[in-house]
Amino acid sequence: MDEMSKGIIEQLQQDGRRPYAAIGKAVGLSEAAVRQRVQRLLDNGVMQIVAVTDPLELGFARQAMIGLTVEGPLEPVADALAEMDEIDYVVVTAGGFDLLAEVVCESDEHLLEVLSNRIRTIAGVRATESFVYLKLRKQTYSWGVR
Repeated sequence: MDEMSKGIIEQLQQDGRRPYAAIGKAVGLSEAAVRQRVQRLLDNGVMQIVAVTDPLELGFARQAMIGLTVEGPLEPVADALAEMDEIDYVVVTAGGFDLLAEVVCESDEHLLEVLSNRIRTIAGVRATESFVYLKLRKQTYSWGVR
């Protein structure tokens, strides 16, 4: 990835709605060139432009990180988790857990249903540990580019 593309990403991390003309002026490209580069970055999966919401404001009263211990291959379990609508983040880890998954639910009852009837029934899941979110203090997606 060249410096121009990195500059475009940094501009969009500051404001995902920044006009292409303004981005072009900041990085030294035409509006059309910025539009093409942004589309290429999106098509190649390098970045996404999304609205980040507060789940509480949208009626999702319970968020939790679930640590999973798995027997056997991790990928099938990770794939099954990734298919669930309630789960927005799945990562293979090293350490105390094999996988971490973030779940967003409408209520404690919904969280219990997802945990008991869906996550724990996946073949290979040996144990889970839930870390229920009480209050969000920081969430940012502006770590820049290297």
